[in-house]
Amino acid sequence: MTKQYNFLNSGLDDTGNWFQGNPNFEKILSSGPEHRVTLDLKKHLAAQASRIETDLDRILTDTTLAQETVRPPRLLAAMRHGALNGGKRLRPILVLECARLFGRTDEGVQQAACALELIHCYSLVHDDLPAMDDDDLRRGQPTVHKAFDEATGILAGDALLTLAFDIIAEDPVHSDPAVRLRLSRELSRAAGIGGMAGGQMLDLLSEHRDRTEEEIRQLQSMKTGALLRYACRSGAILANAGEDDVDRLTRFGEIVGLAFQLADDLLDVEASAEDMGKATGKDAEAGKATLVGLWGVEKTRNELERLSRDAEMLLGTYGSSAATLTAIAGFIVNRSN
Repeated sequence: MTKQYNFLNSGLDDTGNWFQGNPNFEKILSSGPEHRVTLDLKKHLAAQASRIETDLDRILTDTTLAQETVRPPRLLAAMRHGALNGGKRLRPILVLECARLFGRTDEGVQQAACALELIHCYSLVHDDLPAMDDDDLRRGQPTVHKAFDEATGILAGDALLTLAFDIIAEDPVHSDPAVRLRLSRELSRAAGIGGMAGGQMLDLLSEHRDRTEEEIRQLQSMKTGALLRYACRSGAILANAGEDDVDRLTRFGEIVGLAFQLADDLLDVEASAEDMGKATGKDAEAGKATLVGLWGVEKTRNELERLSRDAEMLLGTYGSSAATLTAIAGFIVNRSN
């Protein structure tokens, strides 16, 4: 795994925390949400994403592990295509930052973060398949089933999913096997029938059908929110935070999850395919139930502003230590791709 990145030149201390001397620190805390995505934050997120990308590159090699026979080159290439094509790496970054909030920054946290990102990448590979969203582009590149074939895309997603549970079960993730078991169990539930996969099913069933606000919130909290909630919750668990803190970070993850989905739905309506790196306008075309479709653009933007304020208030108990997480919430609300 990679060594800790030195953030001293980007306004952070050697553990990656915003420090009081950073000239942007007060601006981040006092400005409105639209001003929180500072250059320093962008550099920090890019550095964190690069660390995750490097670790994924090292995980997805042809070197076999104990009890493995061989890693077929075509399947490995498809897995790498689906996992190493850039992206914001928001979910693993939230794991890193939530663990950092409680003092843990070692490479075992990065390993746990990579496990979550493998789950996310598998979901994208399968989501792009013809039987699901039928997308040809992902992050400006051909989707896995287009770059290879549909059967290979299915297998690549399967392999990314199962590899995640191999990664998170390893000793460096946490010295206590009971904690590793808890993380694995909670990741399974976040990704499975009562979480992301279940939410995708509800989303498919909602096409061309009227849905209430409560029904849309439920499916989105599962489809998109479950992994983001897990990201924040698992970071606290990895750092041995108290259960009150785990609950608080869980609530933060819920807020972030809803904000991410609302912003995503807005971008599907307003952004260009070039900005997004994928087709836009597909929600309306497919008749998907979204809160943007139910509320309209203006109310959705107002809700995003409210969620940003709620996130800041929720993290206020941690003072300046939570400045980066607060800024990330603002980034999610105001993202352009």
